[in-house]
Amino acid sequence: MALLLWVASVAGAWMLASRLAAPGLAKARQELQVTGRRASEAEALVKQLRQNVSTLRRSDQISRSANTELQASLAEREEEVSGLRADVAFYERLVGATGQRRGLTVHEAVFAPEEGGTWRYTVTLTQNLNRGAISKGEARVSVEGVSNGRLRSLPWETLVQKPGAPGQPFSFRYFQQLEGSIMLPEGFTPQRVRVQLRADGSTVDQAFPWQAETPRGD
Repeated sequence: MALLLWVASVAGAWMLASRLAAPGLAKARQELQVTGRRASEAEALVKQLRQNVSTLRRSDQISRSANTELQASLAEREEEVSGLRADVAFYERLVGATGQRRGLTVHEAVFAPEEGGTWRYTVTLTQNLNRGAISKGEARVSVEGVSNGRLRSLPWETLVQKPGAPGQPFSFRYFQQLEGSIMLPEGFTPQRVRVQLRADGSTVDQAFPWQAETPRGD
């Protein structure tokens, strides 16, 4: 009889303890579920934020690159438009009805550095006095400047490095651009260009300040 009472008391105590612990266990399970859900949500948010940062970085790089390319393209187009406007103004002066009539003349002489130390020249010749006539002859270029603290003039033969070289031939009705390359000696600082034209027994001699242009990229 005493054994039965002891067993009953032990069973009663276990049931009572289980009832008392059950609410705490259930609450812990709920908190665990809530915490797990919050952790999952936080992980998803972190993943999304990382993806957004990566996207923004790529977008920023793309936008910067695109902006750089756009600025470069814009600069090229502006330079091209400026050159075209200058050409239009030149042609208008040349063939326009109100333009000043002139015989054979040198419009400009421009130089641009080349690889290897040479200079590329562009000499523009014009005439609109006799529109039906053809101007024909040869041109020579000479360059005046300073070398070792002294004034020096380099003739055509020295510039093209060909002793006794003939002048560059030209033949045109309204205008022509003569192009070629010359070599300046080391230490020589160009200051002025002189262009001499010989045509039909007459000579035209014009001087211009040295005008150097930066070569354009391809």
